[in-house]
Amino acid sequence: MQAQIIKKENPDSKSSSLAKKILSLARPELKTLLIASLFLAIASICQLAYPQVIRNMVDQALQAKDLVKINEIVVIILVVFTLQAIASTIRYFLFTMAGERIVQRLRRNLYGAILKQEIAFFDFNKTGELISRISSDTTILQNAVSVNISMGLRNLAGAVGGLVLMAYTSPKLALSMLIVIPPVALGAAIFGKKIRVFSRKAQDSLAEASIVAEETISGIRTVRSFAQENFEKSRYDNSLTNSLKAVRDKVKQISWFMALASILGYAAISGVIWFGGRQVITGELSIGDLTQFLIYLMIVAFSVGSLGSLWGDFMSAVGAGKRIFEILDRKTQMELQEGDKYETLTGSVEFTNVSFAYPARRELNVLENFKLSLKSNQVVALVGPSGSGKTTVASLLTRLYDIDSGEISLDGKPIKTIEPNWLRTQIGLVSQEPILISSSIEDNIKYANSSASHEDVVRAAKLANAHDFIMTFTEQYNTMVGERGIQLSGGQKQRIAIARAILKNPKILILDEATSALDTESESLVQDALNKLMKNRTTLIIAHRLSTVQNADVICVLEKGKIVESGHHSELLKNEKGLYRKLVEGQLH
Repeated sequence: MQAQIIKKENPDSKSSSLAKKILSLARPELKTLLIASLFLAIASICQLAYPQVIRNMVDQALQAKDLVKINEIVVIILVVFTLQAIASTIRYFLFTMAGERIVQRLRRNLYGAILKQEIAFFDFNKTGELISRISSDTTILQNAVSVNISMGLRNLAGAVGGLVLMAYTSPKLALSMLIVIPPVALGAAIFGKKIRVFSRKAQDSLAEASIVAEETISGIRTVRSFAQENFEKSRYDNSLTNSLKAVRDKVKQISWFMALASILGYAAISGVIWFGGRQVITGELSIGDLTQFLIYLMIVAFSVGSLGSLWGDFMSAVGAGKRIFEILDRKTQMELQEGDKYETLTGSVEFTNVSFAYPARRELNVLENFKLSLKSNQVVALVGPSGSGKTTVASLLTRLYDIDSGEISLDGKPIKTIEPNWLRTQIGLVSQEPILISSSIEDNIKYANSSASHEDVVRAAKLANAHDFIMTFTEQYNTMVGERGIQLSGGQKQRIAIARAILKNPKILILDEATSALDTESESLVQDALNKLMKNRTTLIIAHRLSTVQNADVICVLEKGKIVESGHHSELLKNEKGLYRKLVEGQLH
């Protein structure tokens, strides 16, 4: 299995395809967006109508000094502005809510896409970066496909409508304005490409800062125990500095574009005032016509300026979109719900000439031509020095990774042909540091079987020797365990994990250093619960503490990815030069 870090593509590649994907996010909200667009059109018509009213005010009312006409025109202005305000409010509400639903759907899809990736994907991609894509990148896209579409359409309507009405008011003045538009459009295209590059860099640098923060906060107890708060603060400050530099480069490009556009715009206004003033003096235009033209010019200038700003935002959305669609479009290398299922399972497992290296360390084989047999209902223990491959065997059995060569079979069927999700429902795992969700004790036990009743949960807790300590809590089974179970002791967490495994009732059980971190009293309670759990199921025990594996049916000793010894505890101790005896003697001294 070849997993790679999420590919960073050339920002200019496939931009049109990406733009279509971004706009396609709005498709489910098409009805809402169409209604919102109707109110946008009403607001835009009102915006383009009031300069006409102002012209009438100047030419018909003020010059004629007609108070009745002034009153009529003021009433019309109030009606137009009120209608525009109402339409704009409805437009804003509809576009914004459509955007919220779009980003909710996008986050749901992105989160689902991340969850279905193979484990090797997470070896290459850091948690903080993935969280950044779910949070900040989706928010940028939300604006691009909702509010920014609304603003873009409004400003486009203002610019186009204003230009048309300017041409109607004074073709000569409008023609002079067209001299300015091509340079601005060309500048927008050139700067747009640059902004897209800088936007991507800014998003990546912000993700790096998120990675540092996530690592520090999730490992705060380690940070505190080593008194490294200042170091972590410095590390985060450096990340923010890099992020600020990337943002500064982006803002600098946008600023240059805005400055150029503003200079051209103000020059155009100055030219219009000069040329229009001459036309008023010569009688080609009335004062009202010039006033109307200037108002339309301001509308067009504001609309074009806003379109330039929105173009920068859209380029940021393109950068964020690349990061999001890299995941959404990525095909997982292990489909969770594809493969065979079986009605009955005996639980016999066979590793045949298995070789494996982790995707992130291809140069180092953890297992090489590895062989191991687990018969139905047999207890097999794996022991050996750290790094010998014990936990890797468990990871391969649960198919967290696919092997490089050889075969792993379950009841004689290659596990590659078995549906991964179904396979994992048949396997229970109790590890050295069980991960609990930040919820109640009952929810954590039911994590293995969400349809279980409260009575089933209590029964499992009793078998796991967990019921008594649970009942001492005020909230009993509704007690919240805290993030990763921090509110519970190591022994309590372990017994919750065992109760969870009991409720799951798996055919195969994996105990990965399940008692190595416990004190003597906790170990006794946990071991008693494990003995109940191991009955009538195939069990693979991974242990450093050799006292916990003495009663296993078979003990296999691993060294450098191979089994160098196997047999019963008493048999292995007889080999004075054997590795198992050395390990036992090392723990006795």
